[in-house]
Amino acid sequence: MVVFACAACGAVMTAKVARVALPDHSGQKYGHDLLPHLLEPGTYAVDPGNGQPWQPWEPEPEERLVRLQMYRITGPPNRIGIAPGDVRGTVFIPERLGGCCCGWDGQYGPNLACAECGCPVATRVDDCGFWQVVWLEPDAVHPVAVAGPVPRVMDWDELPSTPPADPRDCWSAPWEAAVAVTLAHLLVASDGKRVSVPDGPVAKAFRRAIDGLLPAGPPERHLVLAGPGLSTAITDIALVPRHPQTGEAWPCDAETVVPLAADVWTYLAFHDDRRLVPAARGMPAEVRRDDSSPLLPNSLFRPDGRVFLRTLERLAPIRQPWLRPIYDRVKDRPYMHPFS
Repeated sequence: MVVFACAACGAVMTAKVARVALPDHSGQKYGHDLLPHLLEPGTYAVDPGNGQPWQPWEPEPEERLVRLQMYRITGPPNRIGIAPGDVRGTVFIPERLGGCCCGWDGQYGPNLACAECGCPVATRVDDCGFWQVVWLEPDAVHPVAVAGPVPRVMDWDELPSTPPADPRDCWSAPWEAAVAVTLAHLLVASDGKRVSVPDGPVAKAFRRAIDGLLPAGPPERHLVLAGPGLSTAITDIALVPRHPQTGEAWPCDAETVVPLAADVWTYLAFHDDRRLVPAARGMPAEVRRDDSSPLLPNSLFRPDGRVFLRTLERLAPIRQPWLRPIYDRVKDRPYMHPFS
């Protein structure tokens, strides 16, 4: 367990927190409603950022300006995210409390200062469409080890194996972001070759997107769902769970490993598509009734296009000749198939 303290004066800035993996939807903007907290209380995550911001090959001056503005909004690499309720000893910086609608979006830089010395230390984001989080500036704070119960790291076979009961729970904003992140990695792993996707829930999440982004033709690469509890022969590309605490991918001997958020992977691996039917006999007459089936999503599953683009920008192969046109096409038409 650690607390984060002000680098200038040493005042404690947070409650006790333990590190977890950064959620895939950390940079997601979704809809126009108020979203809940990004991280659970008592936890923190580190956002590696884009490192060196990816630039077009021949950027125009105005493109450089836009890129710098976008990079300022997203912040420097290695910012520390915590739940807003875990912040201690800070005050708002009034001139930096700009937002869009119902709160602050952080576009004017750090908007929280240390209450002791006044140094800017963090940025609170809680405007509508943003996941609520406080980003501690990496150069303004430092971790201090403290005594406390450290969460035990789960073994792979301890991961939950029960998918959500309501199908609508699987069509949420975090799942659209998680599939988008994995889709970007899968696209890079394909090396521009057609990929076959297994039938079932995996196909519903990835096949439409893969078919829409890669050129037509017979498949040359093969995606296989692999992980704890599955006995599948792995030969080519393995779709495996990513540990929710450490962020590590499930280890296997596949030629290429593509990780997916553990809760989404669990649904794809253990979801049962069978539908319950009313029993004709064996039920007392007084309790026999015709229950309606659970509500289903009213549209096809759509990965988050903006999260997909941001993930591609962080991957080195983005400059490969076969991948650059795909990126440009989606960037120019962010709501095109399969993101619409």
